[in-house]
Amino acid sequence: MTQRQQHGWNAGRIPDQTGRVCVVTGANSGLGLATTRALAHRGAHVILAVRDEAKGRAAVASLAAEQPRAGLDDSPDDPLDDRVADRLADRLEVRRLDLADLDSVRAFAAGLRADHPRLDVLVNNAGVMAPPRTLSPQGHELQFAANHLGHFALTGLLLGLLPDGSGSRVVTVTSVNHRQARLSFDDLTDDLTGGHTYRPMAFYHRSKLANAVFGHELHRRLTAAGSGIRSVLAHPGYTATRLQTSSPTGLPRLLFGTPLKPLAQQPERGALPQLYAATAAEATGGDLFGPDGVAELRGAPERVALAARATDPETARLLWELSEELTDVRYALPTGGREGTRGGLSPSGA
Repeated sequence: MTQRQQHGWNAGRIPDQTGRVCVVTGANSGLGLATTRALAHRGAHVILAVRDEAKGRAAVASLAAEQPRAGLDDSPDDPLDDRVADRLADRLEVRRLDLADLDSVRAFAAGLRADHPRLDVLVNNAGVMAPPRTLSPQGHELQFAANHLGHFALTGLLLGLLPDGSGSRVVTVTSVNHRQARLSFDDLTDDLTGGHTYRPMAFYHRSKLANAVFGHELHRRLTAAGSGIRSVLAHPGYTATRLQTSSPTGLPRLLFGTPLKPLAQQPERGALPQLYAATAAEATGGDLFGPDGVAELRGAPERVALAARATDPETARLLWELSEELTDVRYALPTGGREGTRGGLSPSGA
């Protein structure tokens, strides 16, 4: 699909997802809920990976109670949406996942592998933004832990479920702000030495650059291994979600509240780049998709540029090796070459 043809893409153009199994992290609200809704309305079985199971079950109940086309505005009528609506709740599954806690990530992956023989799409969507300085259970800065390390470990632990050559996707959600960041490998936790103060937005930007580096490097490694699994990146532009108001403190919370809220698009629109990355046949591995409007803040999905730092081979090598060390998950990538070839893990990652 050319960029002109891609312009104006909406949820009504998602191909039939019947029979496909998808995991969406952070699926109970915001972009994750909008992504879940759209995939489920196109026939997918969606696993809502959520930190709070009660909120996940409430999200399922709200989706099941909606009209068949809720949240799919700007889409042409399609009988598929009506046919699947009455079975929607049966294809929505809630599982607990706290991405900041690597023990929770391992438990989630083990349970999923036990109950599902295959996975078609993994959407690494969940995130935290600019909270007060907090450490994860394993002692890592919370935003780096939840936004990057948890997704790095989750992807590695589930990669073996994705069939090679069947349109399998790993979609990692970054931010337009990844272009503002640098990775400082000697201070990823911020030990507050030297009297400096914690800068929550700087660490948020750093975590989103880590997402971008990871998604692109996963693409490079899958390609080198001859795998047909695609690693695709997306960013939502500026979207009104709880991310901007539930976690931030100080000035970020003030800015993302009332002053900037009128500029934000709704989650159903903000989710379009990651839905395109997850479902469109033309979405190629290693590419980043974001909104086509001014400054990539809102609009329909189009291919946009990754920061040069996100594609730097040495940065990618250092981040990958550090992530393996901190998570104890090491990728054994598929060899490719035939349908049904599986990815997997070395014993230390299982």
